[in-house]
Amino acid sequence: MFDLTLVEYIMDEYFNIPVTYQGEELSFTSKLLMTGYIHKFQVKIGEEIIFFEPDEDGNYRAIIDQEQINNDTAYDEGLLKAIANVIESMKE
Repeated sequence: MFDLTLVEYIMDEYFNIPVTYQGEELSFTSKLLMTGYIHKFQVKIGEEIIFFEPDEDGNYRAIIDQEQINNDTAYDEGLLKAIANVIESMKE
């Protein structure tokens, strides 16, 4: 699980998630959101905000709002998986 000291520190702070994808070094502005025992990451990808939350197995998945799907934005599934993998690697 996450170190609670770190969680309390970064809750109000934005931070960058570095991702290597298709040989390119990328960085995404992110924020940890917590409600009780539930947490998710808010990640800005381009002009869109995508949320990543743990599933029942503890793996992270991207949550895309129906409105975002309807606006014809193309989402790179490989990139979303790469970001989820980096978030998973932050667990201690």
